[in-house]
Amino acid sequence: MASTKLRPIAALMAGLAAFTNGCAQAQTVAEFYKGKTVTIIVGAAAGGAYDLVSRTVASHIGRHIPGEPKFITSNMAGASSLTMVNYLTNAAKRDGTFIGMSNSNIALERPLKMLSKGGGNVSFDVRKLNWIGSPMQQPQVLWLWHTAPAKTVDDLKSMKVLLGSSGVGGDNYTLPMMMNALVGTKFQMISGYEGQNDQFIAAEREEIHGNTAVLPNLTSAKPDWFRDKKVRIMIQYGAERAKDLPDVPTAAELASNPQDREMLRFYALKFSMAYPLVMAQDVPEDRVKAIRAAFDATMKDPKFLEEAKKLGLDIDPFNGENIGRLIEEIEKAPPEIVSRIAELIAPPKK
Repeated sequence: MASTKLRPIAALMAGLAAFTNGCAQAQTVAEFYKGKTVTIIVGAAAGGAYDLVSRTVASHIGRHIPGEPKFITSNMAGASSLTMVNYLTNAAKRDGTFIGMSNSNIALERPLKMLSKGGGNVSFDVRKLNWIGSPMQQPQVLWLWHTAPAKTVDDLKSMKVLLGSSGVGGDNYTLPMMMNALVGTKFQMISGYEGQNDQFIAAEREEIHGNTAVLPNLTSAKPDWFRDKKVRIMIQYGAERAKDLPDVPTAAELASNPQDREMLRFYALKFSMAYPLVMAQDVPEDRVKAIRAAFDATMKDPKFLEEAKKLGLDIDPFNGENIGRLIEEIEKAPPEIVSRIAELIAPPKK
């Protein structure tokens, strides 16, 4: 009898929910975003390249969105952006007011499980996320402080080189460890640095010889280092040599056999999405399309391009559709390549 009495109430609640959802769906993109604030959550510490790129985009993208919302940025460092993406996809509102800028390692997490043991701390499916685009396609580079004993690539194979790292799972740990195994370098990792700025300071103090970083971390944050020849770029990790570094070899070029080269090229795929902007699954489709269109427009905006140039950012966009295709390519990688990389980059057993 009690359940019978509750049926009209349940029906009323369902009707109210349907009415509310219908009203929300009837709202245009411009009506939704007018007066709103959109937050870009950066999955890295303040002061580095991810922070700089996200803030530059945030300064311009709003005027290309119907309703012209305001944009702010916040930082949520942790586990090479895993903390941020988990928050974005499970705790933040999925209404189009939150966008993440993640580390590109997120693209490799499903096959390689680099950021959490067995993938156990991953509470999202990278294939279902709404990728917006990356303002730049930028490889990581290995740089050394000018007083470092290693002067050539051959030196990297014959003497110990101390490299700073934020910890297991990040590129500044994974890439040197892969090089040790596949190329024969003798990198020794000094972990525990929170962000790139901490490693810059450590190099100046000669606590470390250098580290692996995205190139804009150097060109924008430390232009005087290049001017005064205080750093040497030794290796780049893209699939091909970057146009700005024509004389610096790629990691794949240094590998001695085809399978090793293929492994390094596979890992380098993600550098096409060097600074990926992403929205959670289930964000209304029309808002995702509007943000993607705004991203594309921003990448051609003269004011944005002028500011980026002043900051030393080489804009080379990679749109959301391309990122989606890249994720698919990564998912189709040969199992033997994936399993060997996973073995090489696994954290040392205690």
